[in-house]
Amino acid sequence: MVELPLGQQSVARTKKIIHVDMDAFYASVEQRDNPSYRGKPLVVGGSPNQRGVVAAASYEARKFGIYSAMPSVTAFAKCPGLIFVRPRFDVYREISTAIHAIFKRYSDLVEGVALDEAYLDVTENKQNIPYASTIARHIKTAIFQETQLTATAGVSINKFLAKMASGQNKPNGLTVILPEQAIAFIEQLPIEKFHGIGEVTAAKMHSLGIHTGADLKERSSLTLPQASLTELTHHFGKAGHYYYKIARAEDDRPVEANRVRKSIGAETSFAQDLSDISQMLQELEQIAQIVEQRLEKHETRGRTLTLKVKFSDYQQLTRSKTMLAPISELSTIFEIAKTLFLSIDLENRSIRLLGISLSNLDNAKTQVIQLPLFQNGNIIF
Repeated sequence: MVELPLGQQSVARTKKIIHVDMDAFYASVEQRDNPSYRGKPLVVGGSPNQRGVVAAASYEARKFGIYSAMPSVTAFAKCPGLIFVRPRFDVYREISTAIHAIFKRYSDLVEGVALDEAYLDVTENKQNIPYASTIARHIKTAIFQETQLTATAGVSINKFLAKMASGQNKPNGLTVILPEQAIAFIEQLPIEKFHGIGEVTAAKMHSLGIHTGADLKERSSLTLPQASLTELTHHFGKAGHYYYKIARAEDDRPVEANRVRKSIGAETSFAQDLSDISQMLQELEQIAQIVEQRLEKHETRGRTLTLKVKFSDYQQLTRSKTMLAPISELSTIFEIAKTLFLSIDLENRSIRLLGISLSNLDNAKTQVIQLPLFQNGNIIF
């Protein structure tokens, strides 16, 4: 491994991380199982006649600008011939289990992010394969042979870079970011492409003159490191610590084979502030649908529902309610969120963001953290 300059030594770790992301998973399963759907724009989700929300979009649908979490009525307007299919989570879970069995052939350090996405630490692997890229190819081939579905993989030295790599060449791609390529890769990347930086944050960064990874790193290196970190936290709160590190391609999070998710939620920032109550409730119902879909995806339920409201003046408040039994059904989520929302004195104020989250999840048992593997020798990708 090439020794990096002192300021970049934290990048030069001997971890080998693979991020596997199934290609348009729900939609691809439906196209696999129904030949008449193949090659056609399709979404999995609720009907546009019932204020549904898109859970997944096929690549044919994405060409029309359709994406997950979009209101179904909007998706239909973009593509009048769009096929709508109700989700079959039992089928998706069965396929996900088979895919995870493939992962376990190579490593027990597998962190499932969702039914269609996972990280693998293959620094040391069961088959003693020296190249992480070779393992990724074997996994992709096995997935296709055993499920007739394609996956995209990213390979690098930490979770953040592996995740970014897997987004570079979809669908059915494989991208490797070597240690010596990490800094250059980050510097040229548009800020809106960074995992963990959403549309609203990207717009704020643009207003600060931050457009690329290089800009973010320069912005966080104006003076002494502590001063630059303070500047980022001033603008972005706790997330500033995360931005400071990823600007340097750093991510020390381990792959946790038994990671426990503490909450699941969704929120929407509106391009134009909302002032009509009925429109607010309609948006809230669509957010509730997304939360329901994500609970299904993660096979869990929650006891505490938290409503988040941000006003046009950026003042933010939350309201929570804890139930005796865990919930996951759309009707229950929406009714509780609606009750909490209507308890707020809006005082003729407009709203720029609404969010719903569920915590106290029924899978939130004692967290088991896998210690990092002993690192030695040179890294080979």
